[in-house]
Amino acid sequence: MHSVLQRGNALFAYALSVLACLTFACFVSTVFLNYRTQADMKTVTVVVKNVPDYSASREKNDLGFLTFDLHTDLTHLFNWNVKQLFLYLTAEYETASNKLNQVVLWDKIILRGENAVLDFKNANTKYYFWDDGNGLKNNKNITLTLSWNIIPNAGFLPNIFSHGSHSFKFPTDYTNSRM
Repeated sequence: MHSVLQRGNALFAYALSVLACLTFACFVSTVFLNYRTQADMKTVTVVVKNVPDYSASREKNDLGFLTFDLHTDLTHLFNWNVKQLFLYLTAEYETASNKLNQVVLWDKIILRGENAVLDFKNANTKYYFWDDGNGLKNNKNITLTLSWNIIPNAGFLPNIFSHGSHSFKFPTDYTNSRM
C-alpha cells in the first residue's frame, strides 16, 4: 500500500506534467502569428551641435536633436500569450569610422489592457543622440526604425521590426553650441 506522502508526490508530479503541457500548448498556439505592423514616422526638426562629452574624454562630439511624429496601431498584437510590449525607436547610420551605428532614441512599455494606439506629434527623443566623433554633421542617411519585443506568458522573446522606416539627413552646419 502507498503512503500519503507517496500519493501526494504522484499527484504533484502529474499536476506539474499537465501544467507543462498546457504551457507548451500556449506557446505553440501563438508562436507562428505575424506580429509585424505598419508604423508611420517622420522627423519634424533636426539639429546637430558639436559639444564636449563630459562623461568621457571631454572631446567635442556631435550631438543630434530631433523631434518626430509617430503613428501606429499595435492593438492587434495583444493576444492571450502577450503580457506587454517593449517598444523602441532606433536610428541607424554609417560613418567613416564605423560601418554600422545604432542608437536607441526613445522607448515605451505598453501593458496588456493599455491604449496601444500611438499617435505622437512633435515628440522629443527620450535619450541623447550622441555620436562618438563627428559623424552626424552632413550625414545624409539616418534611418529611424520602430521595433518591439513581445513579453509572452510562455515562449521565447521575439524581436520584431515594423513595416516602414523613415530616412532623413542632418544639416551641413552646426547649430550654436550653447544649451
